[in-house]
Amino acid sequence: MTATLTVQDIHAAAGRLRGHLLETPCLPSRTLSAIAGCEVFLKFENLQFTASFKERGALNKLSLLTEDERRRGVLAVSAGNHAQGVAYHAQRMATPATIVMPRFAPAVKVDNTRRFGATVVLEGETFDEARAHGLQLAEQRGLTLVHPYDDLDIAAGQGTIGLEMLAQQPDIDTLVVSIGGGGLISGLAVAARAMRPGMQIVGVQTDRFPAVFNAKHGEQRACAQTTVADGIGVSAPGALTVPLIRQLVDDVLLVGEDTIEQAILMLLEIEKTVVEGAGAVGLAALLAHRARFAGRKVGLVLSGGNIEPLLLAEIIHRGMVKSGRLVRLRVNVRDVPGSLAVVARLLSEMGANIEEVQHQRAFSSLPVERAQIDVVIQTRGDAHVDTIISTMNAQGFDTQRIR
Repeated sequence: MTATLTVQDIHAAAGRLRGHLLETPCLPSRTLSAIAGCEVFLKFENLQFTASFKERGALNKLSLLTEDERRRGVLAVSAGNHAQGVAYHAQRMATPATIVMPRFAPAVKVDNTRRFGATVVLEGETFDEARAHGLQLAEQRGLTLVHPYDDLDIAAGQGTIGLEMLAQQPDIDTLVVSIGGGGLISGLAVAARAMRPGMQIVGVQTDRFPAVFNAKHGEQRACAQTTVADGIGVSAPGALTVPLIRQLVDDVLLVGEDTIEQAILMLLEIEKTVVEGAGAVGLAALLAHRARFAGRKVGLVLSGGNIEPLLLAEIIHRGMVKSGRLVRLRVNVRDVPGSLAVVARLLSEMGANIEEVQHQRAFSSLPVERAQIDVVIQTRGDAHVDTIISTMNAQGFDTQRIR
């Protein structure tokens, strides 16, 4: 008989985890609810010590090892969050840990994993290449493999999130959950179906890695090489998790990179919480598929907060551009002393903050007595930009917005 996951397994996992990691809050967001057109409840798994839900499955698996397995040590293959969860709890339990990570793994995740005392091996350009090397290494060294998702003990640990969410917010009628290999949504689905059989359960993947979407919908969409949601950039879901998803999950949706970036920025600005791409795809789904969730009480798992600072800075910058709060204007002026000062004064009077100025003469098709000023300004948004442009034009300065 094929092994399967039961709600009793998840309750047993909850007992092992109790007191060893944080029972994270699950809180309503009035602002996001108004924006998304449904009641939004956020489960802050990014507040775990390693800033990810992955601790749950890792700790449950490590707790079930024999003394001999702990003595010999464990090996995990991970792009980051699972690595940190395994490394941290293995250190707590005095169990040697080897972590194989792809070479592209974010530096913050590599550094944190090393900080928890694990031996880190960087191998392969993709997760699949790293996994192949890790399996070979585990066999050679007699290490116990702690799989990031294709293990029912791992899925049981992740499923404890579902027990907590539905106890904390009993009115939730829909769960929207990110999918990489499927361990998180499998555990949540088993817990939720046992507690609330009528619960709507919806998975979300980035359209660059639609492996589970393909399995659910019988499609053959290709996977890309990278995604801002690197934590769910998995090209092959788990053999154990896909049957559970087919059985228990109502639907799987896809979201684009731009929408994920928008969701990261909204969570930062509105909830004042840092979430990585994989942790933001649930909100991205509410933004991209509004009609699908209209009027429902939706629980989202903010599954992790380990994002590269430079990537976060770039997302913030791009978000400001998209919202019209950071704009480039091109102003046609007479090439005489004082023209730039007049332009700067007008922008200042209208409340625009100048961030960058480029004064063009040679690289311009304008007549020789004219000059072109490209100016990057901070504004209050698109309506403010429209006012600035119309005022500049009324003052005799031919002004255009450059996108």
